[in-house]
Amino acid sequence: MLEAIGRQVARRRGIVLAAWGVLVLGGVVLGGGIFDHTTPVQDSPTGSESFVAQQRLDRLDPEGEIVTAVITGADFYTPELVDSATGVMQQLREIPGVVEVGDAYTSGGLIGDSSTSSLVSVELDQQLGEEQTIAVAAEVSALLETIEPADVLVGGKFLAEQEFVDRAVVDSAVGEGVAIVVLFVLLAVVLGGVRVAALPIVAAIAVIAVALLALSALILVIPVNEFAVNIVTIFSLGLAVDYSLLVIARYREERQRTPDASLENVMARTVASSGRAVLVSGLAVFIALVGLMLLGNSLLSGMAVGGVAAVLLATLAGLTLVPALIAVFSKRIPVQGKRLWPLRSTPGDGVARRGMLARLAGFAQRRPVLVTVAATAGLLLLAAPLTTLTLGSSDIRSLPVDSEERQTQDFVTTGFSDVSETAATVLIDAPVTDFRVVDLLDRIAAHELVYDADSVLDLPPEVTVVDFAIDGDVTSADAQQLVRDIRALETDLAVQVTGPAAEVVDTRSHLGERLPLAVGVVLLATFMLLMFLTRSVVIPLKAVLLNTLTVAATLGSVVAIFQWGWGSTLLGFEPWGAVDVTTPLMIGLLAFGLSMDYEVFLLARIHEEWDGRDRLINPRLANDRAVLRGITATGPVVTTAAIAIAIVFLGFASGSLLAMKEVGVGMTIAILLDVTVVRGLLLPALMTLLGRWNWFGPWRRSDATTASERELEAVLR
Repeated sequence: MLEAIGRQVARRRGIVLAAWGVLVLGGVVLGGGIFDHTTPVQDSPTGSESFVAQQRLDRLDPEGEIVTAVITGADFYTPELVDSATGVMQQLREIPGVVEVGDAYTSGGLIGDSSTSSLVSVELDQQLGEEQTIAVAAEVSALLETIEPADVLVGGKFLAEQEFVDRAVVDSAVGEGVAIVVLFVLLAVVLGGVRVAALPIVAAIAVIAVALLALSALILVIPVNEFAVNIVTIFSLGLAVDYSLLVIARYREERQRTPDASLENVMARTVASSGRAVLVSGLAVFIALVGLMLLGNSLLSGMAVGGVAAVLLATLAGLTLVPALIAVFSKRIPVQGKRLWPLRSTPGDGVARRGMLARLAGFAQRRPVLVTVAATAGLLLLAAPLTTLTLGSSDIRSLPVDSEERQTQDFVTTGFSDVSETAATVLIDAPVTDFRVVDLLDRIAAHELVYDADSVLDLPPEVTVVDFAIDGDVTSADAQQLVRDIRALETDLAVQVTGPAAEVVDTRSHLGERLPLAVGVVLLATFMLLMFLTRSVVIPLKAVLLNTLTVAATLGSVVAIFQWGWGSTLLGFEPWGAVDVTTPLMIGLLAFGLSMDYEVFLLARIHEEWDGRDRLINPRLANDRAVLRGITATGPVVTTAAIAIAIVFLGFASGSLLAMKEVGVGMTIAILLDVTVVRGLLLPALMTLLGRWNWFGPWRRSDATTASERELEAVLR
């Protein structure tokens, strides 16, 4: 089937390109406004205790969005400041959509500890739509900033969320632009020509546009968050370039092998060979994304939806668009060894050079035991910090420290001793006059971690709600332990606990319950996929173990960097002593899928060399030759593809958002570890040690047909 696809694409390349062109145009027209239709990420799993309790609180005490401001930089009692602030507060109350204004000048609000600051809280009408809320919040912010002589910091949860989305859009655009430029230069150097370097870039841009079009259609049926767009860009750009490199490399090889063959025949063989690797690789990444969906988390599911759209379209592009582009520009693709790029011109002798992976593989095959032990020990050492993993919620700390919204939050928590952040909110279905309620609240207040407690007023008399604060981060390990301890207290009252720490506790619990299913499906499906590709039981098992080792080493590195703070100054962020609760699972499953991507590239060619071996030589020697030849042939593609997708992730890691930085840095580490230590050293070392046992499987061989071959192999065994 793949051979027929290659032949038809070459024959009808104009139609194929026209069809992709129409889809790209649709993506440009309809996909650009997708951010306007995304769904916000839920703070806790649907149906969890914290989710249900928070919804109930919203019904009992409905409250609109809050804009918070800190007036600082001048003594609170400065006459000019008093007059200016008083006038602004009166103007704020006259803005349509503003429900209530709390401040220290006109309504007895809070003055800062140093008497050089005061706190302003502006509540917006909860009936406002999202666009109206944004507009009113902007008007409120602009008016507050007219207060003088003073410095005014404006923030709050709503503005922080808007800033996060805005920065995500900008970081995505900048990261994508930088990555494309750097990739183009890299591909021009590696492929030997400017025009041939443009083919993967064109394919990547097309996949991005069509994936956004697909996401625009999906968003009408299922909720999709804004992070899905970032994943679409990353996966579309990375995988489209990867698959383009594989197809181009195989086309050059097939053309050199049969220079007199027609373009249709060459392309048929190209797609028949490289297409299988592209298809299996796409399925491997797809399986990992399905694992993310099975976790049932709104953030991860939304990102997985975007990733699925990207990987399916990148796979389709690898089988249709890229071959069509090659067919059109076939004369512009230099032969192996020849460069058309004027800055580096070398003779085209057509001789394949041994790349980095081939040299590493040769070394590993000469010392397989030493390499296996040393490489495994190194990866386990990198994985060691994982034992200290602390999970929390980065919330506003995902914004850079210089953002106004984060500065506002930091000032509020440090400059006003009367303000304490709530870690846990307890909702009791009984009046506060009930002695059982008093007893329960006294026991909670006596907890060693409780720093402060405040009753929530203006609620129906039949319920009691109290906010409890701790000294420190509201989602820290201590805060989470406080939630567990409150929930474990014995009482015959109906009690629910919500708040930031409870949301993290419930998210961890939910993910922990779903994790075995997600991991089991990913491992089993990946194992079956590789068994289909190689007709072996041993190779899939080895691949799963190696990929798991890669994931563990990657997550250990992420803990050392983002939790411990190693290299934080160089990377431009401020560590907060934990990792966001969803980050390890997201990086783990994505790294597993992309590691399998390169595993498939190599194994497909190694299996091809094994199938084409000389039956008269020793099977162990044939195995070693197949491994080295497969890595030699595909190694340059894998190395270039890994560098390419690492550039993509580094482009996003250079952004300002901590959440995206964690994913970008983590995935870059995973790719570099995988393509060097795992694919370059461990893979050939283990396959050398296993010898012909690599190919042990339940299927009968169809290629050993003669009695003499079977007899010879029996002797050699």
